[in-house]
Amino acid sequence: MSVAVSVEQLFAQISTWGFGYLVTVSDDARAHVIALTPVPVGGELLRFDAGGGRACRNVSTRRQVSIVFPPAAHSDGFSLIVDGEATVDGSFVEVRPTSAVLHRPAP
Repeated sequence: MSVAVSVEQLFAQISTWGFGYLVTVSDDARAHVIALTPVPVGGELLRFDAGGGRACRNVSTRRQVSIVFPPAAHSDGFSLIVDGEATVDGSFVEVRPTSAVLHRPAP
C-alpha cells in the first residue's frame, strides 16, 4: 500500500531523507540513475548538483523525472518516491515535485 504525501509535507520532511536516486531517461529510452542529495529551494524546488553530465543532458530533452529515497531509519521501511518536472541550471538539475508517495516496505 502506498500513502500519498502532499508537496507541502514533502518539503517539511525532505531533510530527514538524506540522499535519493534521481531517475532520468536517456535517448535510447533507458533509465539513468544517480545518487544525489537534494537541496530544497523555497518550498518549490529540489536542487541536485548533477555535475553537468548525463542527468543534465537527459533532462534537457525529457523533463519528467522521478526521485527514489530508500527507506530511512524513521520511515518504518517505507521508501519515498517523488515525481516531478525538471529543468537544468548549469550543472544542476532542479525538480518541481508534482506528486509523492510513501511506498510500502518489501514483503
